[in-house]
Amino acid sequence: MEIKVDSKSCTGCGICRGVCMYDAIEIIDGMAVINESCVYCGACIDVCKFNSIEIVGMEELKERDFSDYSGVCVYLETNNRKIIDVGYELISTGRILADKLNVSLSAVAIGSELENDIGEVFKYGLDKLYIIDNPVFSVNLDDIFSKALAQVIDKYKPEIFLAGATMFGRTLIPKVAAILKTGLTADCTGLSIDEEKKILLQTRPTFGGNILATIITKNSRPQMATVRPHVMEKKKIKEEIGDFGERIEYIKIDQSKFKTKYKLVDIEKELEENINITDYDVIVSGGRGLGSGDKFSLLKELADILGGVVGASRAAVDSNWISYPHQVGQTGKTVNPKVYIACGISGAIQHLAGMLTSDIIIAINKDPDAPIFNIANYGIVGDLFEVIPKMIKKIKGGKSLI
Repeated sequence: MEIKVDSKSCTGCGICRGVCMYDAIEIIDGMAVINESCVYCGACIDVCKFNSIEIVGMEELKERDFSDYSGVCVYLETNNRKIIDVGYELISTGRILADKLNVSLSAVAIGSELENDIGEVFKYGLDKLYIIDNPVFSVNLDDIFSKALAQVIDKYKPEIFLAGATMFGRTLIPKVAAILKTGLTADCTGLSIDEEKKILLQTRPTFGGNILATIITKNSRPQMATVRPHVMEKKKIKEEIGDFGERIEYIKIDQSKFKTKYKLVDIEKELEENINITDYDVIVSGGRGLGSGDKFSLLKELADILGGVVGASRAAVDSNWISYPHQVGQTGKTVNPKVYIACGISGAIQHLAGMLTSDIIIAINKDPDAPIFNIANYGIVGDLFEVIPKMIKKIKGGKSLI
């Protein structure tokens, strides 16, 4: 893959140079010349009035011949030199997809001084791991990461590429997809394989979360998707993996070719209360049915004796009854606890998108027709202000909740 300038039509006007963020364009002898700092973002192509610039070297996409593309590959995002949880979730999901296609599963990790026990990823079913470990990647800056990822994908040509829909992933992966001129389905909550057509089925909420759409990338490769954290199951396949040295390939890069105009000034912690509800095995969530913010104290009492945390629907957060870090749903956190207790929550699809993969769902609602009962393992039709105190009394008495 390379970017070329047509010497016959280029006038050396310099407009392309003005929009390039990477100092990748020079005007030499009245013509634009693109150097190795180019990240293939395409900004220069969009502004060229003479159509003198194009990205070439990906003829197979134009001919819709995908025979060179094979395998499933996932991006392993790192934080403080460690792979974050969504990476393991993606490997587990990728293993299922790869097995259905009868292809290999690989992963790419990019960072600086990555953890020594990175071989842990092979316990989740990974076949091959590509590592780019260089000081230039000590800070997550999407422009240099996108250039590195695009080059790895273009070299090894996986037919499916997955990444986490994290704060960083949501800015990084669209840039990679744009560079590769392929499709991207963002914020997926489900992935599967059409076994007849051998293509990826990518499911995500749409129209404000009111429906779930299944999307396919029919005319380009790789098929790319970002997946919400904590939606997919993280599952080890084996405890012992033996010698995995030959299954890791270290990719060396020329640091001078990964320049950026971005500068990290500082990192500030969010001023909201320090809580991450995704870390808990038990979540007791309240919705509009509570009626007011002070009623969340009852949910907190139940959560405390269960060793859990309080969650909330968007309606409760929008009413200022509880702070945003507690929000579960499409616009909040996606959680996967062992037990999720929904109190006074009707079960709008936006909320279900954030907790549907919980192991056990207990719903308490006085409306017997509330949608939440359709997905609950256990349903209690009744007034939550009568039901929850009885539950608390029962648990304090040493009796099982279920």
